[in-house]
Amino acid sequence: MAPGATDLPGSPRWCGDRLVASEEDELEIDQFDRLPDSVLLVIFNRIGDVKALGRCCVVSHRFHSLVPLVDNVVVRVDCVISDGPSPSSSCPSASDEIDKTRCVFSHLTRLVLGGLVRPLHALGQILSLPSSKRSTSAESSSSSGVSHHSPTEVLKSFKKIRRLRIELPAGELGVEEGALLKWKADFGSTLDSCVILGASSVLSSASLTPKSENTNYAHELGGEDNGSIPESLYTNGGLKLRVVWTISSLIAASARHYLLQPIISDHETLEFLDLTDSDGQGVLTMDRWQLQELKVRPISPSGTSQRTLVPALSMRLWYAPLLEIPDGSLLKGATLVAIRPSEEMPKEMGINGDCSGGGLSDFSWVSNAFEEPYRTAVRMLVKRKIYSLEMNSF
Repeated sequence: MAPGATDLPGSPRWCGDRLVASEEDELEIDQFDRLPDSVLLVIFNRIGDVKALGRCCVVSHRFHSLVPLVDNVVVRVDCVISDGPSPSSSCPSASDEIDKTRCVFSHLTRLVLGGLVRPLHALGQILSLPSSKRSTSAESSSSSGVSHHSPTEVLKSFKKIRRLRIELPAGELGVEEGALLKWKADFGSTLDSCVILGASSVLSSASLTPKSENTNYAHELGGEDNGSIPESLYTNGGLKLRVVWTISSLIAASARHYLLQPIISDHETLEFLDLTDSDGQGVLTMDRWQLQELKVRPISPSGTSQRTLVPALSMRLWYAPLLEIPDGSLLKGATLVAIRPSEEMPKEMGINGDCSGGGLSDFSWVSNAFEEPYRTAVRMLVKRKIYSLEMNSF
C-alpha cells in the first residue's frame, strides 16, 4: 500500500502481512461456527430441557443435525390429559385413598407437552390408542388451537439418549394439608425396591411450647423403644392410614413404570431413567441393568389395570411418634416403610425382622433413598424397632 494511503470504509485492513477483516465482517461471522461439534454437544447436554432443545433445532441446519445426538434429556410434562371422564366425576364419593388412586390411574392415559416449536397434532399418548380415538384426540386439540406432544413422540427425534429425566406436573397422591408423603421406587421388569417416608403432620419446633414445659413433647421425642407398639400407631386409624399410604404409593409407582414401556423400547442406548414430579412426592428410577432386564423380560400387567403387576412383598416398618429433623421441623407420626419382593428380603434380614450380618449397613438402599433433611430422618428411624409386614401380589 502506498505511503499515506487510507483504507476505504468497510475494506479489509492489513496488519503486517496479514489481511484483517473489518468490524462489519466480524459481526457477520457466526461465532458458533468456530466451535467444534463436540463442544456444542456439551452445551446442549447442559441445557437438557427438551423444549429449549426444540427451539435450538430451528436456529440453524447445524443445530438441527446436532440436537438429536444429545445424550442427556429432561422432559417436563405440562399437563395430564385423560381420554375418559375426569376422576372427580367418575369417583365422586371415593373417600378411601386407595380407591381414589386406582380411579386416577384408570384414566391417566396421556402425558402431554405444550409449547414446543413445531405445531404437531396431538398424537401423544404414552399408551397407544386405536386409530379412531387417536384421530379424535388430534381433531379436538387442533380445534382448541393448542398443540400437544407426548414424551414418546418428542423423544423419537433423539437417537443417543443415555440419561433421561421425565418430570410430571404434580404427584398423583393427595394427602391431607400439612402431611408428608414421599416415595422412591426402583424397577426392572417388576418392582425391585420401594422406600416410603410419611408423617401425619409436619410441625415447626417454634410452634410448640418450650421443650422443658411440654411433657408430651419430651415423652414422644425421647426415650428408647420399650418393645411394645406405640399407642399412637394403632389408635385413631393410624395403622390403617399407613397401609393406605403404602398401597397408594405402590400403585402410583407401578402405573408410572407401565407408562415407560414404549420410551424404553425406542431407546436402546438408555442407561438411566428417572420419572419424578414437580412436587418431589415420588421418584421412579431405573439403571442400566434394570433397563436391560425390562427389554428381555416383558412386564406383567396387573389384570386390566394400566400398571405393572406388583409381586408379593416383604415390608419393614419403623415408627416414631415425634421426630425432629435437622431443619428444625418435627415429623409427627413419622413412618418409614422399606419394601422388597418377598423372595429377596430374607437375604438381608432375618425372618423376625432382625438385621443379619452387617446390621444397619444392610439398609444403605433405604438410608440413601431421599435427599436432606429427609435422609437424616430415615437414618434416625432405622435405629428404632422394626415391624415386619407381608403383602400379596396385586
